[in-house]
Amino acid sequence: RREPLALINLKKKNEETGEEELASRLDHCKAKATRHIFLIRHSQYNLDGRADKDRTLTPLGREQAELTGHRLASLGLKFDQIIHSSMTRATETTEIISKHLPGVRKISTDLLREGAPIEPDPPVSHWKPEAVQYYEDGARIEAAFRNFIHRADAKQEEDSYEIFVCHANVIRYIVCRALQFPPEGWLRMSLNNGSITHLVIRPNGRVALRTLGDTGFMPPDKITRT
Repeated sequence: RREPLALINLKKKNEETGEEELASRLDHCKAKATRHIFLIRHSQYNLDGRADKDRTLTPLGREQAELTGHRLASLGLKFDQIIHSSMTRATETTEIISKHLPGVRKISTDLLREGAPIEPDPPVSHWKPEAVQYYEDGARIEAAFRNFIHRADAKQEEDSYEIFVCHANVIRYIVCRALQFPPEGWLRMSLNNGSITHLVIRPNGRVALRTLGDTGFMPPDKITRT
């Protein structure tokens, strides 16, 4: 959606000369800024909860969120926004992190809710959702990728720093798609609770992975992957 050539009307010509002003119009559509995307996995939560509202953060999970918030604040970056999954564990993680980043607006979205993005290859024996779940969740998670992971708008002048608080499956799928890896390999990665994954999207559309699932800022006894 951000390729300059796709953003202009090639049939439009200069009214005076009848010639296309392709070069100048392309330049007008080119991104100038870099986007920094920080994908945060929610903290440890109560696995015994039946409904989403019951799957609240554990005391350790709240500690993890505090540590993640402190780490993000220590980077000294001017964060533009925090977009988070509307699920309880992601919302609670966001609330704790945001205390360390006062003034940064929070936006909730259903697109980032946990789910089954695509059937993994190779398959695993311990996790086999119904086939219909891939169709229901996969389309939504792919929509989240297309909606949030792209080069900066041409009007954006300065580099941006955005936080997305969501779930392991969503983050792993987004990383594969952003790096143009086969998305079926998403389950080969493992992410700790409260971990930080940092993607960089350059103006030319190239994407780099700075960190994947970083929890080096947490004491070893605070690290979990539930």
